[in-house]
Amino acid sequence: MSVHVLSWALDQVKQGHRVAIATVVSAKGSVPGKPGAKLAINSIMQNFGTVGGAGLELKIEKKLIQLLNKENKVNRKKGGLIETFYLYKDAKGKEGIALDSLCGGQVEVSMEIIEPMPHILIAGGGHVGRCVGLVAESLGWDYSVFDVRKEYSNTEKYPFSNENISMNANDFLESEDSESIKRFSDILLLGHDWSVDQELLLGFLKLRKDDSRPRIGAIGSVSKWKSFKKAAMDDGVREEWFNNARCPIGIDIGAETPEEIGLAVCAEILALERKITHTEN
Repeated sequence: MSVHVLSWALDQVKQGHRVAIATVVSAKGSVPGKPGAKLAINSIMQNFGTVGGAGLELKIEKKLIQLLNKENKVNRKKGGLIETFYLYKDAKGKEGIALDSLCGGQVEVSMEIIEPMPHILIAGGGHVGRCVGLVAESLGWDYSVFDVRKEYSNTEKYPFSNENISMNANDFLESEDSESIKRFSDILLLGHDWSVDQELLLGFLKLRKDDSRPRIGAIGSVSKWKSFKKAAMDDGVREEWFNNARCPIGIDIGAETPEEIGLAVCAEILALERKITHTEN
């Protein structure tokens, strides 16, 4: 069962959900959950697994939900927690949580949060895309590459990418849906051809609509973004669908080279993940 719970939790994390997971680490006496038993709950309150059921499980569920309700930065600094549960009435006063139970045993349970890591779709495998991929690799992030040109999206050029996709933009959009694109935390439009970037932007906005995942960003100028927005509105895209979409991308560090731009773009993604707001002095 532990393997199945871990597999479910990792799948939820890949979809962008935070997951709180509890594990029975030790047990004494008569208890419903044996060491290794796991329960996981994701950020949309779906759960999987069990630590024994009954009152013990209800208490642990509440603890896991409390962890999920804390801000990411709190969990990063303080970590999870370990609680001891006594499954008998006369345990009040002991260091732990007493349950109204007749089992007579005790269990020690660890609880922690698994945070999703960014998974970037690099839509345009040229110089900037390659540098974004290199920074992502150094941070342990996932990334996939799309390019209409096969020579810019292949395992030789991007040996460590999750996916290398090469086809025309329309076929790529047709192969995706509103759920499948949620595997990406960010879609970066870095194409060599503005018309490909525009087609992808309109297509992804229609798939994503006003959902928060994935974020969409484009490299380029403010005037280019205005042109993209006008084309999108003319094509039936709603203004609110542009929430969580931006151009130009990257924290302003005076970046000029592809390497510097790759660093600035990934720094911005990290700031968005950590919900850090940057303001001009």
